[in-house]
Amino acid sequence: MDVRIGVTQAPREINIELADDADRDDLKKRIEAALAGASDVLAIIDKRGNESFVPAAKIAYVELGSPEGSRSIGFGG
Repeated sequence: MDVRIGVTQAPREINIELADDADRDDLKKRIEAALAGASDVLAIIDKRGNESFVPAAKIAYVELGSPEGSRSIGFGG
């Protein structure tokens, strides 16, 4: 699953690729807590084990992509 985080006053977004077995519901709860102000920092661990920390006050938006296996390539249905 891919996560894109837009940060205020930054020209580029943060792209994080999560492991295939990442818990989407848990991640959504942590993102919602950060955006609601219940948490000061959003911490995400990517598929290589690297940790990324984003101050909640600087988050402009978060996009959760679909799991890697569900992407289609090419034309048609």
